[in-house]
Amino acid sequence: MSANWQSLLNKEQQKPYFSKIQQHINERKEVGVTVFPPTEQMFSAFEITPWSHLKVVIIGQDPYHGDRQANGLAFSVAKGIKLPPSLRNIYKEIQSDIGVSCAEHGDLTQWAKQGVLLLNTVLSVEKGLAHSHKTIGWETFTDEVIRFIDHNHPHLVFLLWGSHAQKKASLINLEKHTVLNSVHPSPLSAHRGFFGCKHFSKANQSLIKHSQTPIDWVIR
Repeated sequence: MSANWQSLLNKEQQKPYFSKIQQHINERKEVGVTVFPPTEQMFSAFEITPWSHLKVVIIGQDPYHGDRQANGLAFSVAKGIKLPPSLRNIYKEIQSDIGVSCAEHGDLTQWAKQGVLLLNTVLSVEKGLAHSHKTIGWETFTDEVIRFIDHNHPHLVFLLWGSHAQKKASLINLEKHTVLNSVHPSPLSAHRGFFGCKHFSKANQSLIKHSQTPIDWVIR
């Protein structure tokens, strides 16, 4: 993990709210509840996306709550796992926006390695129970992450999909960073504005404008 990420995590892990998060997760596991993603993948977004490469931040809601789905990267699933509906809609928009189809797997690691931070607002969830950890303190942590990168990076593109993600806009310096908003790509809302948002080409246009290398969005 990059030194900047490690410094941020170390600082936050010393705070009382973070201890409460860990305590809650441990207590739930002790009574037999399955929590996703696995402990070793909970901070994968920071481990895979180098601080020095950071260009784009995609903010999701909370991890997938099905078996073997969540892997610490928002919207991503490991190869061999069926594409979740939201990710399938993301792929549809990529094809519509830039005219190229993505692979049939849902591993977004190649985005992360290029500098796309795939950050959920909440980093854990109980099996079969969406939003089950939304009140245990993760929002405080991800607020601090947004403040940290907002302050320490000269220009980033933020893709805020859905109401949970859009609440983070108040933490972002709009004069320094590019913020693109849309409804969530889930089947319940994608037709109300995610399809046709062209966030992928717009993100690259903004990166190029700021003399940054664009992202290759096509998953292969």
